[in-house]
Amino acid sequence: MKFLMMIYGNQEKWESFPAEEWPEAIARQDAFNAKYRESGELLGAYGLGDAVTARLVSRKDGAPVVTDGPYLETKEYMASFYLLDCENEERAREIAADMPNADREPVELWPILHEAPGSA
Repeated sequence: MKFLMMIYGNQEKWESFPAEEWPEAIARQDAFNAKYRESGELLGAYGLGDAVTARLVSRKDGAPVVTDGPYLETKEYMASFYLLDCENEERAREIAADMPNADREPVELWPILHEAPGSA
């Protein structure tokens, strides 16, 4: 079963994190990623750019229309996401709870119901 794990954040949160703690936080995250890549359960881990770099793309009269985005209703936005392939939902929950900051920040977990042919 595949699952999407999402971590939320905002620029204010990142700026409030003490600079001297970043190397340890990154090392913990790298260790988490390596552990689950080695088990075959982590298919991908992706950090996203700040919300100010996001764009909304639509189409008008057959041509792309690009505007600044996203339309955020809150300060929080998706900061990173992870694609899991686990035996079952219980295992996905265990992995989400093992996320280095899960004791301070919740991890959103969504089952993937289907995927397009040819997807990883």
